[in-house]
Amino acid sequence: MVRLPLTAAQLEAGRRLGVRLRAARADRDLTETAVAAGISPETLRKIETGRLPTPAFGTIVSLCAVLDIPLEELADAWRSTSLAESA
Repeated sequence: MVRLPLTAAQLEAGRRLGVRLRAARADRDLTETAVAAGISPETLRKIETGRLPTPAFGTIVSLCAVLDIPLEELADAWRSTSLAESA
């Protein structure tokens, strides 16, 4: 199966997700946060900078648990009118 390229709206949603995660992490160490979530520091860095705009669901669930933020909050960061229209 070939994966279709991400749309501009999906890339922007990934950037919003990354910004929200970075804000939730605040002054916590990136490496410690990543290890606690069971991912590599580089993966967390890529998510936070928008270079990995569609992380796995399990990764997001783990980050929510480590950062003590509701999954719905990250879902809200991902959603937008333009995304709904592109689906």
